[in-house]
Order: sequence, then C-alpha cells, then structure tokens
Amino acid sequence: MGLTARIRTRDGWAVSHAVVTVTDMTGVQVLRAEADTEGAVRDTTPLAPGAYTVIVTAVGYAPAASSAIVTASGRAEVGTVTLARQGGTELPPPGLWTVDPAHSGVAAVAQHLGISSVRGRFTEFAATVEIAPDDVTKSRVEAVIKAASIDTGNGMRDTHLRSADFLDVERFPEITYRSTQVSEAGPDRWTVRGELGLHGVVREVDLDLAYLGTGADPWGGTRAAFRATTELHREDFAMNYNQVVQAGIAAIGTTLRVELDVQAVQGESLPAV
Repeated sequence: MGLTARIRTRDGWAVSHAVVTVTDMTGVQVLRAEADTEGAVRDTTPLAPGAYTVIVTAVGYAPAASSAIVTASGRAEVGTVTLARQGGTELPPPGLWTVDPAHSGVAAVAQHLGISSVRGRFTEFAATVEIAPDDVTKSRVEAVIKAASIDTGNGMRDTHLRSADFLDVERFPEITYRSTQVSEAGPDRWTVRGELGLHGVVREVDLDLAYLGTGADPWGGTRAAFRATTELHREDFAMNYNQVVQAGIAAIGTTLRVELDVQAVQGESLPAV
C-alpha cells in the first residue's frame, strides 16, 4: 500500500531532491514524500480508494502534475515522472565533470588574405565543469591551455605564432579561463561569462554553450558533450602584429573565431584506458 514513483530528467537521470505531493479531489493534501538519491519515492502511508492529483516539484525544474487512481489495495503506482528544466533548458547531473582532452578540441579560426581561413588547434589543455545541484546558474567552468601547443599544420607558421608577435609563449605559457556567471539562453543553450587570460591580458569573454547530451562510455563512466563558440579580437589582448599585402589587405585577420568541442567525464579523474 502507499505511493511509488520514479522522478527523472528528460535524459533519464534521477532527480534526488524532488518532492511529491498528493491531494484529493477537493484539493486537500493527503500525502507528501521526498525522492531518495535514486529519484525513487516509496511511501507506505495507506490511501483511501479514489481519484487523486499528484504534483511533483524540484528546485530548478518545472512542476509536473498528473492524476492517479487508488484501488482497494490502497496503493498508487504513479510510474515514471519526467521533469523538464525551468525554461526548457537541460544540463547533465550535478557534480564535478573532468574534460577529456583526447576526445575534445580547442580550435581557433582566422581569416587569411581576406579570402580564406586558417584553422589552428591547441593540443594540450585541461578543464573541469562543475554543475551546481540546485541552481545551475551557479555552475562553474575552469580551463588551462598550454599556449605552445598551438598547431596549424605548418611548422614555420606555428613558430611565428609562438613568438612575441602573437602568443609569446616564453612570457605567457598558459591561457586560462574561469567562469563568473552562467545564464540560460534558450532550450539546451547557455551563456557562460568568464575571464580569459591571454597574452598577459585578462578580459571578460562570453561563450555560447550548447549541451549535446549525456551517455555511458565503454570504460564504465558517464560522459557529457558540449559545444561552445566565441569571437575574440587580437587587439583586445595586445596582439597587434599584422602584415599588409597588396591593396591594403591584411595577411591575417584581426578576429578569431574560437570553437570548443568538449567531452567531459563524470567525476574528478579520467578513466585509465
């Protein structure tokens, strides 16, 4: 006898802090129960046969309501209740996530001669994502990139990019990013505001972040995928070098488009593979 239910997110993850309230048809509350760490509700309070309204609430999620019929056994089996993030946006389960560099990418694209693009990537970096449990806008992102790991597929160009004309990796070996605010920007989209330290200059930079989903990996872990983009202006970070070719066209564009493809593993460490 009593009430049983499973509370899940759209991706199938348990909502451990959900509260289930049952009212009779006159609106009087007859039962209130909290979900356990697995998102399960098991309450043994007997209910009189009849029709009831079941309301499920959780901080950060839109409430869900459904009807339930209690039989002569005094039992109400609500089944699985799916909660949507407030505003329609989703994020992975709360806690610490460690970015896997082997399955992630940090790329920058610059215009070349005004007619084409040059793409580069950083091959050495580390980052963590911390999803706040109750208020996802309090989530945090931190990243450190080795500036000397820039790779555009051309050794001469990479050497120049590492020089004092651009990244000046001898003086500024690391590029850092620390988020200061996370805000909803639409379904499954977020704006991450943070401080980017590049070439000895720290400036506020917004990332346009999309959450792509969560799933199990072959090593027994859980992974979440994100994609983020932003645009940087070299002069904002004291990288003013340029070479002008014929007709006044700059050899290298002053705007950089940054593209981040991220896979993060749930927990404080990466699997040994």
